[in-house]
This record gives sequence, C-alpha cells and structure tokens, in this order.
Amino acid sequence: MCLATVIRKQDGSTIFKNVSRIDVDADTLTIRDIMGDEKKVQGVIRMVDLANSIVEVESVG
Repeated sequence: MCLATVIRKQDGSTIFKNVSRIDVDADTLTIRDIMGDEKKVQGVIRMVDLANSIVEVESVG
C-alpha cells in the first residue's frame, strides 16, 4: 500500500501523514488517513510526487 504525506508548500510543514485519500471540492481538500480520520484544508494541490509519496498543498485566501 502506498500512503502519502501532505505538506505545506509555504514552509514544508506536515499537514497529515499516512494519507490514503484526498477529495477536492474547489479550494477545499478533504484529507483522510488509513484510520479514517479526516482533516479539511483550504488550499490547492501544487505537486504530487508519487515516487516519494509526497503531496504539496498551497493555502489559499
């Protein structure tokens, strides 16, 4: 299983680890981990690195 870490583009800080799913609705990202915990983030996906399991998000607003 390939899980991702979601980080902030601005400072490289970790938003969420062990991410199995990201749903996008306009500028709202709903991020879910393997345990089913969810976090909603205002932002847009700027980069997905599948080889290193990294998703980079930039905050909006």
